[in-house]
Amino acid sequence: MSTAAQFDTTRTAPPVALETVMSDDGRFHDIPTLDLGGYLAGDTAARDELAAQLRYIQENIGFYYVVNHGIDREPIDAAYAALEEFCALPMEEKLKLKINENSVGYIPSESTVYVTSVINENTEKDLNETITLARERAPDHPHIRAGYRFCGPNPWPESLPRFKTAMVDYQNEMSKLGYAMLPLYALALDKPADFFEPYFTEPTWWTRNAHYPPAKAKENQFGIAPHCDHSFMTLLPISDVPGLEILTPEKEWMVAKPIKDSIIVNTGEFLNRWTNGRFMPTPHRVVPPRKDRYSMAMFFNPNPETVADPLDTCISDDNPARFEPMTVLEYMSWYIDTNYKRDAGGTQS
Repeated sequence: MSTAAQFDTTRTAPPVALETVMSDDGRFHDIPTLDLGGYLAGDTAARDELAAQLRYIQENIGFYYVVNHGIDREPIDAAYAALEEFCALPMEEKLKLKINENSVGYIPSESTVYVTSVINENTEKDLNETITLARERAPDHPHIRAGYRFCGPNPWPESLPRFKTAMVDYQNEMSKLGYAMLPLYALALDKPADFFEPYFTEPTWWTRNAHYPPAKAKENQFGIAPHCDHSFMTLLPISDVPGLEILTPEKEWMVAKPIKDSIIVNTGEFLNRWTNGRFMPTPHRVVPPRKDRYSMAMFFNPNPETVADPLDTCISDDNPARFEPMTVLEYMSWYIDTNYKRDAGGTQS
């Protein structure tokens, strides 16, 4: 199966707003930041400028922070507190929620080896424990009735009655940012601002809520090994505990520094396929932290039946279609089955 590709494009001059994080030779020396304030206030000029910045970032580094994003901090803090409380439960309690055939639930530490990585031969199991949760849906929702993976129903710990409310509130709050970013992505890809709307009427967002302990790693072992995300886009409130690192185009690891109240965003492999390699799914990793680190990544994905058929604005004579069309569910299933052990929801031996 084809994996992530880099769009072969002529490097254009960066928007002026990005020059503060770039050196004279055009290299990024820090992860860029996008200020959404003017755009969210309805300023069309700010929207268009952000789309231009986003295009350059997604073609040249693939990660960025957003600030003034309008997302309430309270549900984020409440969810982090709930996740920490869950991870402190006895193992027998957590295993009652063990990941199931629908790919939701608890995954113990050392359950993943990201063999699909395009930049590292990962051989050791990752040092994190995780609970994956789907978008919360009613029991009679068509996707649940059809038995779609990554759609629930979610398992909830009986001993932590506030956990469900905190996690659902977090997902709903973060989804506001996902929806707000869609017009910028459409414009950055030379499409009308509302292009992606029909594909996100029943989105398949899925959160990976992880605990990275300060464990001693073996050679070539990580909190989570070098990999690219599977998603359309990934949204992550940045932790104040360092550990996340991204791989620059120059093959150097760059630390994601904590920026107060920021959310870090990156492209996944599904959007990479949809854009025919144009938007980068940047490899990243988490090194074992010095103290407990918690992370709640929202993989903001379109409707399950959405097909990543390369966009016409991303195809040319020099860059013909590179990928076979695949649905969100097909790609997510391949990704999880390949990288996760059998007892963690995948098919690895």
